[in-house]
Amino acid sequence: IRCPVKECDEEILHGKYGQHLSSHKEMKERELYSHINKGGRPRQHLLSLTRRAQKHRLRELKRQVKAFAEKEEGGDIKAVCMTLFLLALRAKNEHRQADELEAVMQGRGSGLHPAVCLAIRVNTFLSCSQYHKMYRTVKAVTGRQIFQPLHALRTAEKALLPGYHPFEWKPPLKNVTTNTEVGIIDGLSGLPLSIDDYPVDTIAKRFRYDAALVSALKDMEEEILEGMKAKNLDDYLSGPFTVVVKESCDGMGDVSEKHGSGPAVPEKAVRFSFTVMNIAIACGNESKRIFEEVKPNSELCCKPLCLMLA
Repeated sequence: IRCPVKECDEEILHGKYGQHLSSHKEMKERELYSHINKGGRPRQHLLSLTRRAQKHRLRELKRQVKAFAEKEEGGDIKAVCMTLFLLALRAKNEHRQADELEAVMQGRGSGLHPAVCLAIRVNTFLSCSQYHKMYRTVKAVTGRQIFQPLHALRTAEKALLPGYHPFEWKPPLKNVTTNTEVGIIDGLSGLPLSIDDYPVDTIAKRFRYDAALVSALKDMEEEILEGMKAKNLDDYLSGPFTVVVKESCDGMGDVSEKHGSGPAVPEKAVRFSFTVMNIAIACGNESKRIFEEVKPNSELCCKPLCLMLA
């Protein structure tokens, strides 16, 4: 109810109206406006009623909403009521609750996607046990599963590894195995060693080049499609594409133990990787570039081929 006192104009809940009016000392005729309870039971709050009583009290409003929904929204009463509820929450600045309701309405739930949780874990340098501790704490405190459990993160991580996406080369590549399993191997196997080389033992996780390339391109699928859309090349979805790759190898420093009796020769970690520099598409006689790496020297765009301890 809007307060009738001049220069007040405040909106008050029905139950608190009489209390509000009594604060206006200058109001001589305030009994004209105050709510008079004519005996009987006091009017209960809507949310404290049984479902049947709620339906009874709201039947006139429900009829009006139904009529509006059929006329304006194709009979979708649920959408009209949900939107009214959202607007009511946002009008009272209860945006957090409104956001959660909106997420539920859109079928997203209020939890984060496993890939987002994985990105958070990697970018904040959390170990698995640290992340698990945070996951358990948040779940216990809020009573909701906002972060996803570790096994969901591991499943999301697999999609980023070479060998996850099935593919077929046309024409087939010669002398390339079809096996995409990733294993721990001697990182120097297959490389001819000269007499002068220091005898080095290595242990490495090595990916097949073609499997790693397919994984990198699959990871960039959205960027490739956006580039094609920007240049109106939707007709060329089947290519042919030209992919320019820069190969690199960098030492990742001394990874031996820093104190105590470490090995005489410090262990080194080495990473062989490649970066997709640009992707172009041949349309007619000309070649149009649909992707270009903005920061080609950043380690964030390095796709690993072999991670090796020497």
